[in-house]
Amino acid sequence: MTGNDDASMDAYASRGPAVLAVTAATLVACTVFVVLRLISRFAIVRKPGYDDYFMILAWLLAFGTSFSICYGTAVGLGRHEENVLPEWETPMKKSAYVFSVLYNPALMATKTSILMFYLTLSQTQKIFRWATIATLVVVNAGGLGMMFSNVFQCTPVAAAWATPVPDSASCSNIVTIYLSSAPLNIITDLAILFLPMPILTSMRLPKKQKTILVITFGFGVFVAVVDVVRIAYLQSAARTNLQNAQQHHDGDGTDSRNVNDFSWYASLSFMWSAIEINVGIMCACVPALKPVISRFLPQWIHDHTMREKTGTHTSDSIILNQNVMASQRRPTVPDAPVSPLTRPPVAHTDGHGDGDMDIMGFLTTPDMDEMAHLQQTTTFATYATTHRQPMTFFDFVDMSKKKNITLMSNRQSIYPIFMVTILFFIWGFAYGLLDTLNSRFQEVANMTGGQTVGQHSAYYLGYIVGPLTFGRLVLRHWGFKACYTVGLCTYACGALVFWPSAVLTSFPAFLISNFITGLGLSTLEVSANPFIALCGPPEYAEVRLNFSQAIQAIGSILSPLLAKKVLFKAEAGSLIDVQWAYLGISFFTVILAIVYYYVPLPEATDEELEDASARLPIPREATIGKNVKVIWVTLALGAFSQFCYVGGQEATGTSFSEYLHYVMPSLDYVSHQAVGHTAFATSRFLAAVANIWIKPRYVLSFFYLGAIAFAAACMTGHGASPAACIVMLMFFEGPLFPLIFVQPLRGMGKHTKDASVILTAAIGGGAVFPPIMYGAMQARNVQYAFCVVVAAYAAGTVFLVWLNTYPAARRLSDPVKDEQTRRESKEEEERRDSQQTGVKKKRFSHIRKRFSKEKDDLPWVEHRERRSWPEGQSPEASPRSSKGKESAASPTFETTPAWVTASPETSPTRKRQDASPTFDTIPEWLSEGADGHAGRS
Repeated sequence: MTGNDDASMDAYASRGPAVLAVTAATLVACTVFVVLRLISRFAIVRKPGYDDYFMILAWLLAFGTSFSICYGTAVGLGRHEENVLPEWETPMKKSAYVFSVLYNPALMATKTSILMFYLTLSQTQKIFRWATIATLVVVNAGGLGMMFSNVFQCTPVAAAWATPVPDSASCSNIVTIYLSSAPLNIITDLAILFLPMPILTSMRLPKKQKTILVITFGFGVFVAVVDVVRIAYLQSAARTNLQNAQQHHDGDGTDSRNVNDFSWYASLSFMWSAIEINVGIMCACVPALKPVISRFLPQWIHDHTMREKTGTHTSDSIILNQNVMASQRRPTVPDAPVSPLTRPPVAHTDGHGDGDMDIMGFLTTPDMDEMAHLQQTTTFATYATTHRQPMTFFDFVDMSKKKNITLMSNRQSIYPIFMVTILFFIWGFAYGLLDTLNSRFQEVANMTGGQTVGQHSAYYLGYIVGPLTFGRLVLRHWGFKACYTVGLCTYACGALVFWPSAVLTSFPAFLISNFITGLGLSTLEVSANPFIALCGPPEYAEVRLNFSQAIQAIGSILSPLLAKKVLFKAEAGSLIDVQWAYLGISFFTVILAIVYYYVPLPEATDEELEDASARLPIPREATIGKNVKVIWVTLALGAFSQFCYVGGQEATGTSFSEYLHYVMPSLDYVSHQAVGHTAFATSRFLAAVANIWIKPRYVLSFFYLGAIAFAAACMTGHGASPAACIVMLMFFEGPLFPLIFVQPLRGMGKHTKDASVILTAAIGGGAVFPPIMYGAMQARNVQYAFCVVVAAYAAGTVFLVWLNTYPAARRLSDPVKDEQTRRESKEEEERRDSQQTGVKKKRFSHIRKRFSKEKDDLPWVEHRERRSWPEGQSPEASPRSSKGKESAASPTFETTPAWVTASPETSPTRKRQDASPTFDTIPEWLSEGADGHAGRS
């Protein structure tokens, strides 16, 4: 090549210099962090662990990936394929191959180091440890699978860097391989980010140090963001793949390697992959840098509003004579409980680097124990006055015993019902979006109607598997709220899997994503439905659930309209754009799961549910014959009816567009379906109102029979009549689910949660009836296929017959009032109202006192001192501050100890010896001598 040719090549557009600079810079920064970590762990703390050795391995792999990218920029990476010299093709492809092989092992080593570090955080938190181990397994199993996919991306392997790729070789599409790792990386990134947060936020540390810990572990969010940016640079290739699918030209991986502009569009993706690895290592090293920072930059982590060990004080400090602090003037109470309002001493060691140090000591020492020197003496006052305050979680969430949902009045249940109803709206929105995405995917990838029905069935198969496996486990062992967090996180995983499914137009991937989504939403429903039914007076259970389910139906109305009118179009580009919406939904869902973890919600144990059922005047022990209880027959028939109803409803929904096109092609499918969903939601609101006065079994009979009648009417006619009949069919379908769900729960007592599991698993009927209806459509036509819907609803009416004909079943299903609980709740509300009136008067009195000119009384100082001062040193013991308060504290004990009532014969008050602004003069209890006997008779 001549000099002119070199100059000509340099004039071409190239991303190489930018890729080289950024990759090298992040590698250097990563190296600095690793070196500081090793200094901290090996030189200062002198206690390295397995996580440190994995971090060294991660850095070696990161160096390999970064070096391969930097080398690739020297041989054409970053240029358009037409501008890459022929002699550069093979070296560039070799560098790309090395990068693809090392990429997943580097992430595996980094995440394994972090998770090994997590395992040292707590030896007693079993849930945290098992979750960490599960994440560790997923990281390494998935990483190994992706690594082998990269190693054997071509057969033979050498074809991966051959130019051109021979026809005899078989290669996978490289874009497919890269994108397939995206959901796994994001899911594990989010898991690693949020796993330690419950432990960190529950630590009793000073606020500044707790905030530092939370932020330190929160740096992992940058890794997830970088991974999303990396995926964005693969979109040009993904769009080409989908456009080929629309044109019925499915180019294989071998063809794409010969014709695609890989060197240009992959360069930035490689760069962001290197950033992901290097930033991940830096974030993983941050928690280990505390000893280094404490030694060289202590002002970054020390809380200077606290009193330092050196004797330097602030205006918030109180200086005491050391003899006073050391004196034992008052006998202490042995084994008295420690006040929950007083923070315990921070974990610390003796300060010697050679000694053993656990991980929490490593994070909080040296020099993070400013409060350790405030040794509290446990006294009678501590025992008597501090037990009334509830423990707090991260200083803002009340972790006292949760309220019993079965004892709540209508007013008390408003807040928890509102919070849980938000979840109903979310899964209604997700359900509508899922159906729309399936239909768009069918149009883009030219899939058959049978494959779309299969995707739908995969979703409802998750409803069968989820509740009967981990859903029941979570509900029974950890309660209603835990199901919300687990269900939302599982749903977020399913939403993430939609990304590669849509990009790769993979039918198996769509089946998996639908199945995972069903697992998540079924876990939500197994808890949310009984929560709404139980939270409040039992006679209004159907009213509450119908209302919440109506909100869910509104989500089902909005999402198809938004998707079909705004987001989705039957072209490759728009389907890829929808992936970003699903990515946003997944992140929003994870955030929502975290919020629900901290939001206080009432619960109910099996014993409380049993007591609630026992208070109702219903025949819970009634039997058929000698051994079979009526409640079990009601549950079995209710589950069967639920199975048939959901199957018929989903059969109607999946065939709606075909039916409308068959009977009246001129109607707009999207608008008419919105009308049907609106009728569906409206009927639930109407049923909620009707259930206030009408028995639920009568309302259920009316809507069930109406659904059968209009389903039969849909089988005949053409034009506007059958189009109107299908809307009316959806109207009568609306209230059936909540009415069927609640009535079998009544009287189940301690078995209520298991009954909810069975009724939720019965929703799996949506996986059975749509394929049957599809077969009938193929055999005859869509109108004839509505015989499947009629048969399903007719079979479900066996539950109606049972409820309305068997006397014990009637008395069991009809709502009754819990008179005892209602009476107690009314008395409690009256007492609370009277107390609130007094509180308001005190509140205004406090405000007037604050703005008054008299500054002698400082209630906020006294409140603080009561919480933290040892016995005998509290301002309450002084003559000027204890007047009028002794009688308030005395009712706590039957007799007052002698040393409490003793008063000094003569004890002159001295002037203050310190600069503390808290008191004008030192109280008598501070003027005692070191022997601790002065001032006592």
